[in-house]
Amino acid sequence: MSLSPTTLSKHLVQQQAVVSTVTHELSLLIGHIAVGGKIISRELSDAALGGELGLTGKTNVQGEAVQKLDKLANDVFVQTLDGQGSIVKAVVSEEMEKPWEVGGSTGDRAESRYVLFLDPLDGSSNLDANLTVGSIFSIHLWPSRSQHDLSVELLKRGADQIAAGYMLYGPSTLLVYTCGAGVYQFTLDRRIGEFVLSGSRLQMPSRGKVYGANDGNYAKWPREVQRFVDYLRDNDGTSGRSYATRYSGCLVADVHRFLTSGGVYLYPGEKNKPEGKLRLMYEAAPLGFLMEQAGGLATTGMERIGQIVPTAVHQRVPLIIGSREEVSMAEAFIQGTR
Repeated sequence: MSLSPTTLSKHLVQQQAVVSTVTHELSLLIGHIAVGGKIISRELSDAALGGELGLTGKTNVQGEAVQKLDKLANDVFVQTLDGQGSIVKAVVSEEMEKPWEVGGSTGDRAESRYVLFLDPLDGSSNLDANLTVGSIFSIHLWPSRSQHDLSVELLKRGADQIAAGYMLYGPSTLLVYTCGAGVYQFTLDRRIGEFVLSGSRLQMPSRGKVYGANDGNYAKWPREVQRFVDYLRDNDGTSGRSYATRYSGCLVADVHRFLTSGGVYLYPGEKNKPEGKLRLMYEAAPLGFLMEQAGGLATTGMERIGQIVPTAVHQRVPLIIGSREEVSMAEAFIQGTR
């Protein structure tokens, strides 16, 4: 290890000098998110010993069963950001039905600059099997206009994001983020308790040899999606085309795989559920923004993720994300041009 590693805080200070959107306040907010990630990483390592695995017996706003660690991760981020009303005005989380206004109605809210969208613990169904999970975040500027309904004020396109990223809790804990000026990766160095730069301006291959999908849903997919997956599976002796499949059940882990080695991940809509499963504003949009910064693409098959105008903070969308060639190919199959 370098005698003077580039920590996340040092990197963000450097970025303030060269990227206009990276302000002191934004750096502080990303720093608070990183602190939440460190705490979650520590809690995950001891979860079985502390009796924190399994279900709470409750469901979230999407009607999904809540794991004990889903709630813990959400609470960690809320507590980390509590009192930071001068930086972030509101937080939207998968685990909270309504946006949380940081700091309540105190005077410092008037100076707040940002809104944070969170999936506190992605892939939590993996926890009982000791598999990889992650956290996803998206940061938007607070809109200058004022509406009565906070949920309406927060409906912004993915293309309008100021920053986005994820933390991946695996053999090592990673933080990967973009502020629209390249993708950077940090690894948590537990010896010093800091995220240390481990990859700069990441670029993914334009094509891969792996696809990720829940093939158990194959019969539920529209025929156009089935044709695309059939094409990927086909062992074409002439071209040598044959894609391997990798699917972990954790969106962050799968997207990180394709970011580093290329390929395509898809969670399409179904015949009876065309809206899909994944949430737009705190899953698809932040990962799409980051992936496009690394040279990839993100789409529903009919529309680029970053261009969708949300109608609700918990809106769902189909998602196809990954290397440029495979995602463009998927669009061609779905739109009937191939």
